[in-house]
This record gives sequence, C-alpha cells and structure tokens, in this order.
Amino acid sequence: MQQLQEIQLEDSELNLKPAYEKAPQIFEVIFREIGNSIVGQKEMIRQILIAMLCEGHVLVESNPGLGKTLTISTISQIMSMRFSRIQCTPDLMPADITGTDIIEEDERGSKHFKFKQGPVFANIVLADEINRASPKTQSALLEAMQEKQVTVANTTYTLDKPFFILATQNPIEMEGTYALPEAQLDRFLMKIRLDYPDPDEEFEIVNRYAEAFRPSVRKCIEKQTFIELQQITRRIPISNKLKKYAIDIVNQTRKMPDMIEAGASPRASIALILCAKANAFIDGRGYVDKGDIDAMALPVLRHRVILSFDAARNNITSDKIIQKILEDRKTII
Repeated sequence: MQQLQEIQLEDSELNLKPAYEKAPQIFEVIFREIGNSIVGQKEMIRQILIAMLCEGHVLVESNPGLGKTLTISTISQIMSMRFSRIQCTPDLMPADITGTDIIEEDERGSKHFKFKQGPVFANIVLADEINRASPKTQSALLEAMQEKQVTVANTTYTLDKPFFILATQNPIEMEGTYALPEAQLDRFLMKIRLDYPDPDEEFEIVNRYAEAFRPSVRKCIEKQTFIELQQITRRIPISNKLKKYAIDIVNQTRKMPDMIEAGASPRASIALILCAKANAFIDGRGYVDKGDIDAMALPVLRHRVILSFDAARNNITSDKIIQKILEDRKTII
C-alpha cells in the first residue's frame, strides 16, 4: 500500500497524528485479517469499512448464505468492538431492540425500575432481514441510527461510540415482509448488492469451512484508534470543483421525471462527498479525486431514488440510471 500523502492538521488535532501516520498499515492489516475469514466479497468489505469511517450505516441486499453475518462479526473481533445481532421477525417489538424498564427488588425488599439494555446497545449491530420487522419496530431504529441515542420512558440513553448498523434484506422473499419507508432508506449511507462468488472462490470457501480447521482472526486495532480514523476521514481535503461535481450528480437525479419520480436528497450529496473522502483515505491519498466520487455514486445513490412507473415497467434499474448520469459526465473535470 502506498504511503499516505500529508494533510493539514490543526494544533488542536495533533493527537490524531499517530493514527494518521499508521493508517496505511492499519488498513492493510484489517483487510488481511478479514481475508483470513472471508473469501472474496472484497467490494462489500471495502464499502462497509468506508461506511464505518463515515459514521454511517449500511443496507445489504443479497441472497442468503453469502457471508454477511460472518463478515460483520469478523470486523467486530478485529476492532475489539461489542457485536450484537437482531433477527427481525414480524412479532419483534421495539422494546426487544431498544430495551425496557424492569422492576427490580433490592435486599431490603423495596422495588424500583431498572433499565435493561437491548441489543442496539453495541458498537456493531446486525439487523438481519430488517424488512421482516413491522414498521413500528423499524422506526425504533431511526433515532438510534440518526441521533446515536435511544429514548425509553422519557429517559434518553447515549449509545457507545463508534456505532454502526448493518441491515440485511432478502430480495427473493416478499411474503411477510414490510418495505422500508423512504425516510428510513435515506438514513442508510449506502446500499450494497452482493452476487454469488465465482467457482474458484466457492472452491476456497468449501476448503475452509468443510474441513476440521476453522480460520481465525486476531484483534489488530483498538476502538479508540478507529474513532480517530473517523475524525481524520472528515479532514481529507476536497476541492470546491469536485464538491460541485458531486452535487451535480445528485441534482441530476431530480431532473429525470420520465425515469425518476423522486430524486436524492441533500443528505445524498453529503454522503457522496464523505464516502469519497473515505475511499481516498483507504487508498492512501490525502485528497479526493473524481474517481473517488464516481466509485461511490452507485452504493450511495441506488436506494435514494424512486423510479417512475414507466422505468419500473421497462426493467430500468436505479443502477442503470446512475451509470448513465456518470457516463454523461465522463469528460467533466
């Protein structure tokens, strides 16, 4: 991995310098350790790490058995973070996620309420098959995702940092599911689509997990170090010209009424620029270039546009539309 180019840190940010200087080695070790457990899916792993650096959340859409749960639990082990899994079902209640007050009796026999934390009180939360949860339960995640806090019985509890939600949904089963509302979709920084591994990768998967030996990973980064990397990510410089280029891509989604009923919000512009910074950071560059923005456009925008009836009828996907927008701007900058 190439040497990270210098960025300017203020005097008040000098405590970030050690993490900044070690960042290339840290990223290299993270990818290597994840590779000890996960075969292939390099793009998914990279995009999850980008989302975590941007303090965002990820929605993953794929068929079952492609390593989503193993990937996110592996990342939590590597970074020594608390991991929890929520298996979403139609009968799951909001209190099952956030926690609730319970009555506790002390040694003297007096009773009082005590808050029992739910699985959302973790650093990395896997919400498996989120579209199986009822809308009421889905909405319980909104405050946690956006505000990094949970309110129960008029008391607000702050979630530990870093806080990251990876939600999955199965695209082939629609019975007993509830489509995520646009407001909640917009709160996911990215939407990742996974494909099946190629035959060579699947052969390696079988070799690893159909034998007595099971791959293991080791902790290679402290939680505080990753928080510092998150702070550095926002300090990666980007020119005003590239900011306007990113905003132009997002604006274009609002000017295609024949294919897009509703375009991306300003939150998409923020997400696109932030993810471009993280992409440059991982690549060892202390600045953002046009390629970073183009690389992040699909995962950032694909879930933020609502297709028109004609587009859906003609099997035109959001990915195809975004790729067309990028192609039309190929010669810009």
